[in-house]
Amino acid sequence: MTEAPREARDQQQPSTRERIQQTAIALFSEHGYERTSLREIAEQLGVTKAALYYHFKTKEDIAASFFESYAADVDRICEWGDTRPRDLETRTELLRRYEETIRSHVPVLKFMQSNQAALTRLDRMSVFRMRQRRLHALLIESDDPLTHRLRAWDAITTLYSAWITYPRIDDSEQEIREASLQISISLLQANAAESSAA
Repeated sequence: MTEAPREARDQQQPSTRERIQQTAIALFSEHGYERTSLREIAEQLGVTKAALYYHFKTKEDIAASFFESYAADVDRICEWGDTRPRDLETRTELLRRYEETIRSHVPVLKFMQSNQAALTRLDRMSVFRMRQRRLHALLIESDDPLTHRLRAWDAITTLYSAWITYPRIDDSEQEIREASLQISISLLQANAAESSAA
């Protein structure tokens, strides 16, 4: 069996920066943000603190990098939505793309959920809230009634809570994903039906 080219192998391996982020989020989630030190992150990775400092000077820098990645992904969704017709088809696709983004950032979002005090001090919750509001604005019209605005907000928060706060019992991840999308999309469908009937 021939070995994959070195370039292809390198692309499949996470970079040192990504390995630091993965290790940090695991330690933050297990021990808490406040109780995790840069030394512990370096030891877990098997690198010196100097090697860690090359990529991140502080623990706060690592935490900030999580949010930058999440924010960039949500911004891409919203930029796509800005170019599309403001109709149910576009809004349904926005929800689907947002659900995929949440799924790919579950460790970061769970970290956010369980480290509210640290995030307030770091002023990173604003990153999350701003993206939610930007996405929400694409799911409604500015003159929509309050019921429509609340339904659109619930459509967003349902996708978030399904992955981050909903207790896992016997349901599979796929079942939870499908059910949360169905609920979220049905909220926008109700808005569209009422608007067309008016």
